[in-house]
Amino acid sequence: MEKMDSVIEPMLLESVKLEEAQKKNQYIGAVCVSLGAVCAGTVLAWTSPVLPQIQIPKSNMTNATGGVSLNETILTNLTQVLGNATLNSTDIGFKLTESEGSLVGSMLAIGALISAIPGGYIADRIGRRNINMLIAIPYIINWLLIVFASNAVMLYIARFFAGLATGAVCVTAPMYIGEIAEVSVRGRLGSFFQMCLCFGIFLTYLVGALLPWVGLSWVLLAIPILFAIAMYFLPDTPVYLIKCGRVTDADKSLRYFRGPNYNVSNEMKVIEANLAASEEKKAGLKDLVASRGNRKAMIAALGLMLFQQMSGINAVIFYTVPIFQSAGTSMSSDVAAVTVSIVQFVIAYVAAMIIDKRGRRFYLMLSSIGMMVCVAALGLYFHLKLNKISFAGLGMLPLSSLVLFIVAFSLGLGPIPWMILSELLAPEIKGVGSGITVMTNWLFVFVVTFSFPLMNSGLGGHITFYVFAVILFLATCFVYYYVPETKGKTLSEIQMLLNK
Repeated sequence: MEKMDSVIEPMLLESVKLEEAQKKNQYIGAVCVSLGAVCAGTVLAWTSPVLPQIQIPKSNMTNATGGVSLNETILTNLTQVLGNATLNSTDIGFKLTESEGSLVGSMLAIGALISAIPGGYIADRIGRRNINMLIAIPYIINWLLIVFASNAVMLYIARFFAGLATGAVCVTAPMYIGEIAEVSVRGRLGSFFQMCLCFGIFLTYLVGALLPWVGLSWVLLAIPILFAIAMYFLPDTPVYLIKCGRVTDADKSLRYFRGPNYNVSNEMKVIEANLAASEEKKAGLKDLVASRGNRKAMIAALGLMLFQQMSGINAVIFYTVPIFQSAGTSMSSDVAAVTVSIVQFVIAYVAAMIIDKRGRRFYLMLSSIGMMVCVAALGLYFHLKLNKISFAGLGMLPLSSLVLFIVAFSLGLGPIPWMILSELLAPEIKGVGSGITVMTNWLFVFVVTFSFPLMNSGLGGHITFYVFAVILFLATCFVYYYVPETKGKTLSEIQMLLNK
């Protein structure tokens, strides 16, 4: 009987990890660190409700015959009276030109481009918990600069700080989740980041529809403060603590995230072995092209990041309200933007549930083809509007196209480039390869968000969206010819496939 008890007791202890009650702290940790994703979603979406309030509409600057409008005359006279100073009094408020508004939107990407790689490096030096707490600071600086802004330069600086935080949190928050989650819930917890980012977008659209831009910014200031407070009460990850030689703290962290009765010794040994193996296989830039497999993996990863951003997704997120305003539909642009963001949030959850049902290539091609049809439909709408052609139901085309565009993006080109990145890259090049692909992603975020309003103004909405449709056609061809299927394959099988 005693022998039977000696066998059953360890089995019962190991089975504790399968009970949802013992996973509670893993969910709490994932939610807390995903508040950083909410912060990221708010700064990504902020320009959409705000730019229409602070940017001088092009239609107000010139009249139909190309002459100077009354609004432009008033602005010119006021500028002369004030000695060409920026119009920033509390009575009339400062206004942005079209190019200034474009730069405000794209400064976020510049900051993110700079911080994407250092974010991971700093996390290795001071810890996953501490870096996420520190990330709240530039977010707070961003909102304070915005609410007290008196000119465009203050907005540029604010958005740059927001970008620094966003580029880093996109690396450090998923890192924290990945290192606290056990295998059985890792996929579910990993999806929290994307869902919370979508929630941040929805929150910004909703509050932005109810409050002026300064009030909106005051409300959003509370989120990074809450983020820092939440992270303060969490332990650091077991992986980081073992890497630093803090075995006792790592033991406490594992017991916090697995439950007090969990036998941590086996998992501690696995973590130690994985850390030792990764140290032995560190690689540099030259290793990215040292083999056929590495070259093909980098081409696939970089290509997916390029097409993810060149599809126009962030142009749609940044400028949802202006798009509906320029479309001139009967539906309120704010209501339409909130509708789009709700759909995005719901589909982000659905996508996390079904992403493993079919292959990666299937969802990528379904996504790119669906998005291509949607932006082509948007282009057609603006084309018909330009030629003053109208018919029943045409006014619903922008909303339906954008909603379906978000659905298609969330099923493929949204989550899969990030997911497939870890599957394609060999362990020895994963660090440097991931850094380069993240930088590539943010580089094209800047290109698209800066150029979209200028293209929309200079070429017209129809040509702009037709260009995105052509890019998405090329994306479909790229996936078909260059992206390997990784679903259901081990890392070694994927590397064998790439090296053929």
